[in-house]
Amino acid sequence: MAQNSDTSNRGFASMDEDKQREIASKGGKAAHEKGTAHEFSSEEAQEAGRKGGQAVSKDRKHMAEIGREGGKNSQKKR
Repeated sequence: MAQNSDTSNRGFASMDEDKQREIASKGGKAAHEKGTAHEFSSEEAQEAGRKGGQAVSKDRKHMAEIGREGGKNSQKKR
């Protein structure tokens, strides 16, 4: 995908990860101080985790890769 040379070095997505993290952290802290940040209840967190697990587990190839990594890591511990 070709990028427009006028915009290729602009915006949040073009920043390095550390700079993005720094800016996002400031925004999160400000939202909490202001009282506008969303805080998940345990029920909301459980539902989000359940949905994420269902979405990931639909990809059988990905799940097989995860299983192989887990097997390798458990062998290292023995």
